[in-house]
Amino acid sequence: MLAKIIDGKAIAAEINAETAEMVKVLTAKGKLPGLAVVLVGEDPASQVYVKNKIKACAAVGIRSEMYHLPAESSTEEVLALIAKLNADPAVDGILVQSPPPPQVDEAKVILAIDPDKDVDCFSERNVGRLLIGQQKGFMPCTPWGVMELLRRSGNDPKGKHAVVIGRSNIVGKPMAALLLQKAAGANATVTVVHSGTPDIRRFTRDADILVAAIGKPNFVSGDMVKPGAVVIDVGINRVVDPATGKGRLCGDVNFAEAAEVASAITPVPGGVGPMTIAGLMRNAAVAGEMHLK
Repeated sequence: MLAKIIDGKAIAAEINAETAEMVKVLTAKGKLPGLAVVLVGEDPASQVYVKNKIKACAAVGIRSEMYHLPAESSTEEVLALIAKLNADPAVDGILVQSPPPPQVDEAKVILAIDPDKDVDCFSERNVGRLLIGQQKGFMPCTPWGVMELLRRSGNDPKGKHAVVIGRSNIVGKPMAALLLQKAAGANATVTVVHSGTPDIRRFTRDADILVAAIGKPNFVSGDMVKPGAVVIDVGINRVVDPATGKGRLCGDVNFAEAAEVASAITPVPGGVGPMTIAGLMRNAAVAGEMHLK
């Protein structure tokens, strides 16, 4: 029997509708949330991501403005723009599209963003708040999206063994932190495996909830999945189909194999991806609420 498909598009639409209502309330109180999106350079993928984020802002009623800096911009030039946006009361949230060109020190840029405008939830203060279990404020967009997928699809992590494949600062680490929170919709026992883990299969085969975020196409095969597990595929990889020679998107999970074993699974595309944007829109609305006077 094939696994139930967890529809990220449909769940993201629910969340975006809730965010739009939140924005309406804030606007009625005189606060239209404003998001500044900074793009450095001409990377085609980054341009698409930025375009999608700006489109999502318009859909929920958030005011957005894009700042496009030349590819040769220095760290100092990016920091000067961040300082200007930090001081602008009309800007509630700041997002710098990652990755910037190699000459730009991304760590310095992240640290320069006012934590109260850090809608990506990358700053040291916001990461620290997450780790100590605070539930208010910004949440890391993709991990929060995964938690909402689980909650809204009826897959409560409470008492379950969750295995996260990957230890990045963007997904793996905050994902583990959210799953083990002492809070409703969490309370999982969490194991994190990564490129330095011998015999990853030994851990994934014991996972009630398996979150794949390792950045390797089709890394998780069917025999790595525990029968009846819930599989969340965070990966977005572009591969060339040998049969057609055309590029296509795939996840970190071999969907066809895993769907034969799992009880529920997210597709790629249409799973976690829309939830990341929904999480960003939520954070932008929260930023507006934080700056309401």
